[in-house]
Amino acid sequence: MHYFKSSSTTIYNNNYNYKSNSNQNLVSARYPVRISNYYASLIQQHGDAIWRQCMPDVRELEDEHQCPDPLHENSLSPVPGLIHRYPDRAVLLVSRRCPVYCRFCMRKRLVGSGDAPMDRHELQRALEYIAAHPAIHDVILSGGDPLMLDDAALHTVLSGLRAIPHVTIIRIGSRVPVTLPERVTPQLCNLLQQFHPLYINTHFNHPAEITDESGQACALLANAGIQLGNQTVLLRDVNDSIETMRALMTGLLRIRVRPYYLHQMDLVQGTAHFRTSVRSGLEIMRALRGHVSGLAVPHYVIDLPGGKGKVAILPDQMERDGDLLYLRTYTGERVTYRDITTLPE
Repeated sequence: MHYFKSSSTTIYNNNYNYKSNSNQNLVSARYPVRISNYYASLIQQHGDAIWRQCMPDVRELEDEHQCPDPLHENSLSPVPGLIHRYPDRAVLLVSRRCPVYCRFCMRKRLVGSGDAPMDRHELQRALEYIAAHPAIHDVILSGGDPLMLDDAALHTVLSGLRAIPHVTIIRIGSRVPVTLPERVTPQLCNLLQQFHPLYINTHFNHPAEITDESGQACALLANAGIQLGNQTVLLRDVNDSIETMRALMTGLLRIRVRPYYLHQMDLVQGTAHFRTSVRSGLEIMRALRGHVSGLAVPHYVIDLPGGKGKVAILPDQMERDGDLLYLRTYTGERVTYRDITTLPE
């Protein structure tokens, strides 16, 4: 399988030309840098919301206390490239490349560890596993970014899934509409609409990412009958304000994208400087409810460490003892979660 190639978009890798300094070079040596020309064009000034999401920060190297794989994805991977956490769902990691390497990535441990997409042998093993587990009816394509595959490779993956009778839903998690909107072409949409029911969850984090270009990419997908959802990560000094979040969620509706999840930052090594408190997230949720359309209110969730799954957090409906939260998983298990915003020295 092969990646999409663009003749009109430059990708800045570690040799990016944004006034890098020695500290940033140290960071990029461990956690590589990749920024699409389009996304770089959204940066208005050093330290703005776009800059913080894509440019290296020395604080990434100061975070040695969190875990590279807090969601236990490796242990939940029965065959390479497939994660099976919930009984009826599986995640297929078909790509190892993104237009932008987000500095808060939940799979930060994998960035730069290999760039080739899932090969046909790996794909066949994953499809055989899914076919052998009839409880799986929902498959999420992830990575990396699945839409970085070229059209032929995507057709191979989607055809393989549609050949399995019990796979009724296919979802694609992609930040391409946000970071490389030119990839969303009429040809791509014609391909995708052959495999309905198919859903795309994209990943807008800030109103500045809602542009004419990203709006047009979402319009092409929506016009192809693809329902669009959005997963936002709550990020310190990026979107952790009521005004920013209201503008983002209502702006998404204008481009036909339904807010789906607001994620509390995962406890991923190298990302601690982005963390906000759960209390801050709950204050934002209170400020959304009743003040914007219900369509613009996402589910605020914590993806629990240890691979225990997502838990929705609602204002005024949570047990708390200091910085300890007591949550229940989808299986009914009571889990203690520490609301950490600063790490031990």
